[in-house]
Amino acid sequence: MERTPPERHRVLESYHDGVRAIRALAARVPDWNVPTPCADWQAIDLAGHLRCVAENFLEYLQDSPDSRLAKLFARDAATAVLIRQQARQNAAELAVLPPEPGAERIMAFTVSAGAYADLMPDMWDRTHLIYRGTKYTVGDHAGAACVEWHLHAWDLARAIGADYRPRDPALLVSAWHWGVPHLPLASGDDWESVLRSSGRAPSWPQDAGTASARPSGRAVRSQTPASFLGWVRR
Repeated sequence: MERTPPERHRVLESYHDGVRAIRALAARVPDWNVPTPCADWQAIDLAGHLRCVAENFLEYLQDSPDSRLAKLFARDAATAVLIRQQARQNAAELAVLPPEPGAERIMAFTVSAGAYADLMPDMWDRTHLIYRGTKYTVGDHAGAACVEWHLHAWDLARAIGADYRPRDPALLVSAWHWGVPHLPLASGDDWESVLRSSGRAPSWPQDAGTASARPSGRAVRSQTPASFLGWVRR
């Protein structure tokens, strides 16, 4: 059965919601050395990852349909290969970041995420990449960015002992199907299925041993199954 693409206005609202949530939660982080649900990452690492991913997303958008990401997906490689390559990219980018405070990393994230938001509406139907013969548009990738931001908002919330649930989790399910075509989505409650499919344990830290979350999806993170590569990062 063909899935219906997410509605444009809902994607745009969710995107901005995710960016705002990250900024608000980051402002509440008392210690950037606290652990996060992303394996081996402290909050400062998560902030650095957010900066890198937002900068990459902006680059991919500006270079579409000939971006580094599009060239990677054009190879039609196995999912495991895509995840490993993104994991290596994530680690390399974090390693070369300057030792800046968490707040500065979040500010850099905000600037790049805002520039992406300014550009994507006019480019919505442009081809972003082609994967296994199917064209995915800038609008599809915007949905993947939504998933990435909301997952990392949850990571930040859990790191400070709080909880987080997006306003429109059903949109994220639809966005996953269109924006993260190389990764399966678990069944169940909309938000919990996104968390689990990205490698996260919904009750972290209590059940931290039952899943290993690595930051997308985009992306897919730490090297989580789901930070979707360039998209979400696990």
